[in-house]
Amino acid sequence: MASKVSQFMQLGRKIVAVGRNYKAHAHELGNALPSKPMLFLKPTSSYIAEGEKIRIPEGCTSLHHEVELGIVIGKPGSRISEQDAASHIGGYILALDMTARDFQEEAKKKGHPWSLAKGFDTSCPVSGFIDKDKISDPSKVRLWLKVNDSLKQDGNTGDMIFSIPHLISYISRYFRLEEGDVILTGTPEGVGPVGSGDVIEAGLSDVVTMKFQVEQS
Repeated sequence: MASKVSQFMQLGRKIVAVGRNYKAHAHELGNALPSKPMLFLKPTSSYIAEGEKIRIPEGCTSLHHEVELGIVIGKPGSRISEQDAASHIGGYILALDMTARDFQEEAKKKGHPWSLAKGFDTSCPVSGFIDKDKISDPSKVRLWLKVNDSLKQDGNTGDMIFSIPHLISYISRYFRLEEGDVILTGTPEGVGPVGSGDVIEAGLSDVVTMKFQVEQS
């Protein structure tokens, strides 16, 4: 497993994340629903694997968990059609889009980018690589997350606003997708804060689970 984790971590050139792709999550944060995919980037330096700790960034007072299905690109391409999108999927990962919510809210008020809020070191914990044949239908899988054994997020990819084929097609109009790149497809409702010493456990149906501890930087 470690070799496949490191393979996409090292080979991929970017992480393209999708915001507000679940209606209930958008509503819980008081955000309007998007009419087209809302994208942001996380640097590949934000990856961590199990055994490493999530570090609360300096000055952050509200670090939130967001569990997501990640798409690992297996075949490069630009302007990919929705009909051909599945052929560009190499596999999957379970991921956390850790968010410094206070940094994000301050940036939004000022009209500034979210780079610090979303891209700080350790902000993208991931599972091992999941072979494509392990998930027969990625549009119908359960995502769940617990903090200290208390269930916080429990959703299904069937509730996405924009489908996986649509996301791959849309993103590839603007960013050439390279082998090893990852698309984070959004998070269901139930996001919330974590603090130093908390333990986050997350799962993707019965396919994979992962666990990370949070610590202060």
